[in-house]
Amino acid sequence: MPPTKTSALHPDLESVLVTETQIRRRIKKLGTELKEIYGDDEFTVISIINGAIIFTADLLREIENPIRLDCIRISSYRNETKSIGTPQLVHSLTLDITKRHVLLIDDILDTGKTLAMVTNMVKKLKPATLKVCVLLDKKGRREVDFNADIVGFNIPDKFVVGYGLDFAERYRNLPCIGVLKPHLQNPPEWT
Repeated sequence: MPPTKTSALHPDLESVLVTETQIRRRIKKLGTELKEIYGDDEFTVISIINGAIIFTADLLREIENPIRLDCIRISSYRNETKSIGTPQLVHSLTLDITKRHVLLIDDILDTGKTLAMVTNMVKKLKPATLKVCVLLDKKGRREVDFNADIVGFNIPDKFVVGYGLDFAERYRNLPCIGVLKPHLQNPPEWT
């Protein structure tokens, strides 16, 4: 394996909470945890996009089981640093998940509103089992009683970007998870 490249701190980040190397190591362990949960059984992955797409892609590479993949799109932030209130379904599932093992993947669990809404929606489709996996858990922001089954990292109540997480659809491509500088956390006039 080639050595990990070290890059300078992105100019818009105040600090890095989780490095690229830490993410890679944790995802490998998550793959092992999923093998322990599902054995050799097939399961269906539902990724909440756009935020979870990078995490989902990397995690899928660590899964040996046969899987099916579907995506759901939810809007809960728009160009804000705080949830807009009630999450809105933008695009629903296309696969039939009745009597199938389902793993719901999201980038971050903070207020719990989005994952509570999506899990309730998925449960109505009568899967055999439903587990929730999140890369980040920000318990300090929880507004509804919801916990993930599988968590990559617990983080403090800071506004983070990178590795799929965005602000106004920017910063998703950063290889680490960092805290956005406070003066950049106001809705910009980007077009």
